[in-house]
Amino acid sequence: MRMVDIIEKKRDGLELTKEEIQFVIEGYTNGDIPEYQMSALAMAIFFKDMSTAERAELTMSMVKSGDQIDLSAVEGIKVDKHSTGGVGDKTTIALAPLVAALGVPVAKMSGRGLGHTGGTIDKLEAIPGFSVEIETDKFIELVNKNKLAVVGQTGNLTPADKKLYGLRDVTATVNSIPLIASSIMSKKIASGADAIVLDVKTGSGAFMKELDQSKELAKAMVEIGNSLGRNTMAIISDMNQPLGLTVGNALEVKEAIDMLRGEGPEDLRELCLTLGSQMVYLANQASSVQEARQKLEEVISSGKALETLKTFIEAQNGDPSIVDDPEKLPKAKHLIEVKAKESGSVSAIVADKIGTAAMLLGAGRATKESEIDLAVGLVLNKKIGDKVEAGDSIVTLHSNNEDVQNVIDMVLNAYSITSENVEKPTLIYDEIH
Repeated sequence: MRMVDIIEKKRDGLELTKEEIQFVIEGYTNGDIPEYQMSALAMAIFFKDMSTAERAELTMSMVKSGDQIDLSAVEGIKVDKHSTGGVGDKTTIALAPLVAALGVPVAKMSGRGLGHTGGTIDKLEAIPGFSVEIETDKFIELVNKNKLAVVGQTGNLTPADKKLYGLRDVTATVNSIPLIASSIMSKKIASGADAIVLDVKTGSGAFMKELDQSKELAKAMVEIGNSLGRNTMAIISDMNQPLGLTVGNALEVKEAIDMLRGEGPEDLRELCLTLGSQMVYLANQASSVQEARQKLEEVISSGKALETLKTFIEAQNGDPSIVDDPEKLPKAKHLIEVKAKESGSVSAIVADKIGTAAMLLGAGRATKESEIDLAVGLVLNKKIGDKVEAGDSIVTLHSNNEDVQNVIDMVLNAYSITSENVEKPTLIYDEIH
């Protein structure tokens, strides 16, 4: 088998066989296939697309390139949730204990963030003492005991995907549905879940800015998951503004706690209940999605979800008292108000710019080596559809540095205010099965 023949075949729009795809991924991972040939194939895929069968085989070949987590020792149907990412997306921190409180095992493998704010792992590490460095046996023991554990990603999970992603990044082939879908799903399949709920974001702060693109990606991932024997569905949710009111690690942990207490912003609660209902239903812990939602609302009002969060934090060496006293979380030295220049209604908030503002404060990583400041971030006092008077605080900056004019400018640049009335944006656009 020759790589040049495979490139030519895909260039001409023909379907690659299982053996050809395996040959490519194995050869590229172990260094037998040079980057210039892999670049040519990636570009051919970019223009000629892949069939559902090809996408599933590409995903599985990437799964087989590295470690696979065996969760067979965990009792019950293991359900995982994946978000395509956005600004202020602290869903996992509230959602995982919420679902686990109903006896659904959540064995979560998460990464660190590179960008606006930390990933789920960084956010959890804002909790004093919290550790994600757990051996596999301990991880499985905790999931069986508490129905929930979160561990950092193993270094050798889907090495083919890591290598291919780095290449796509420098060859203008990132934005390819089959390559994005197989990249995301390879990590989910390798992580060992039986069922997968995908939260595919759409809008200005999402990877996919257009709704049609987001639906296409969601459909591709659902097809891959289901064809590989994982019960998979997707929710398309809004990222035209940050989720909730907080952006920044400790601030987002506090907001997740508020949500489990039955407080906190409505959009975060609604998204957690929507995703959670699907997870509970796929785990066969409810006869319908509606029943699952009702059960989730009950564990919030009874306090059981909050207790599950405490148990989870304590089991991973964190300080559970932060749940009752979030003031123990890291706090910034300075609170700085960003004030509106005009009166009217907020018509748009460019989520990416708010994310960049958080990163400039130190809440995220510009490079892999960057140190995150877990205390800093922003609190949005006004969101799309809200009325505002000139001089009102639209955002509160939590900063450890007083000189933040560049951040203030970035926030003001992110907000648009109009004299007309503005409706609140749609949160959930669609679900894909």
